[in-house]
Amino acid sequence: MRYDRTTGLMLSQMQELTSRVQSALDKPWRKISGRKKSCGLYAAVEIACMYLRHNVTQEFLGDMKGISQPTVSRIVSKIVPLVRSVLEEFVPSAEEALEVVKGRVCLVDGTITPCWSYAGHKELWSRKHGTTGFNAQLVCLLNGDPVYISEPLPGKTHDAAAFTGTPVGEIVKASGGGIADKGYQGCGMVTPRKKPKGGELGKGDKESNAVISGLRAPVEQFVAHFKSWKILHTDYRRPYGTYREAYDASCGLYFFSVTWGWDFESASIAMPNCL
Repeated sequence: MRYDRTTGLMLSQMQELTSRVQSALDKPWRKISGRKKSCGLYAAVEIACMYLRHNVTQEFLGDMKGISQPTVSRIVSKIVPLVRSVLEEFVPSAEEALEVVKGRVCLVDGTITPCWSYAGHKELWSRKHGTTGFNAQLVCLLNGDPVYISEPLPGKTHDAAAFTGTPVGEIVKASGGGIADKGYQGCGMVTPRKKPKGGELGKGDKESNAVISGLRAPVEQFVAHFKSWKILHTDYRRPYGTYREAYDASCGLYFFSVTWGWDFESASIAMPNCL
């Protein structure tokens, strides 16, 4: 069975991820003595990935796997930080992105990753999107190849401010030019022209805007693929302090899913031992 729809990963990728998590554990998942765990490590990693991929309730995951909600909660709390750690190497750093974009045109877009309205965190409210969440900036090439995903900023942060407040501004500066939407006007990139107040755009401006919108399609697809990890698309429900680890783990899973194993997808990989 392939797990693309449930975890976002191929079977071989799930096996590789489980092996990496196993190596990162501070003690064996299955102890020789003592109380036996409700599920093996492979199933636990699968649960964590399903949680990030679909953002379903822990009760739902528990019913699927025949375990209790508290057990699912413990699995998510334990495994998600490990996923974040073992996949960190697949997430491009700003320095790596700077090298990739040299002499090449890049596309920039921002998106909101929604979350609950946590008490004491009014800075998460985005007036533009009408919800609370975090602002993420994404950069890709004209062909859609992903280049960089920024750290999450408070939802109130305007895209233009996020552009200069993250390494995205320096990445674009080092590139052969950038293209973005109207929210980035004044940032030194090619953007559509806004309709003048009380007036209309001319035919030439409308045609130019249509061309720019067409060129921007790959970055919009990049955003959509990134947010197919629904933890970034629907309200994040766990405590505020756990958000960053879930965000980083989802970034790792995204880049891992589009880079690792594609040259030997059909290869037969043995299941890790002691899972």
